[in-house]
Amino acid sequence: MKILILNGPSLNLLGTREPEIYGDVRFESYLEVLREEFSQHEIAYFQSNHEGELIDAVQRGGVDAIVLNAGGYTHTSVALRDAVASVQTPVVEVHISNPQAREEFRHVSLLAGVVRGSIAGFGLDSYKIAILAL
Repeated sequence: MKILILNGPSLNLLGTREPEIYGDVRFESYLEVLREEFSQHEIAYFQSNHEGELIDAVQRGGVDAIVLNAGGYTHTSVALRDAVASVQTPVVEVHISNPQAREEFRHVSLLAGVVRGSIAGFGLDSYKIAILAL
């Protein structure tokens, strides 16, 4: 199976941004662990701070599944939600932290109604759990 891990805004700063919330491991380091653990799958990776690039990645196709951490766009992007709804590719939404335990504006996911499922609050292992779920 070919899986695309798609990370949204500010996730390029993992390992240095608010480590008390997001941890101190860079995503690229964790990606190596995932690729080793799930060597039977091809894991592609893309990160962008730009909404349109994330939409393009969702709609591009060529993958069997998407693990999506939309970052702040989770709570604000109708366009990204519509992109996810427009494809047949199964999408699992992930969050490193637990949005329900954070600021109230993070409690609503615009993606939740159009994804296969949501995984939150398990740190970087949220990605691992999403791959296992797929």
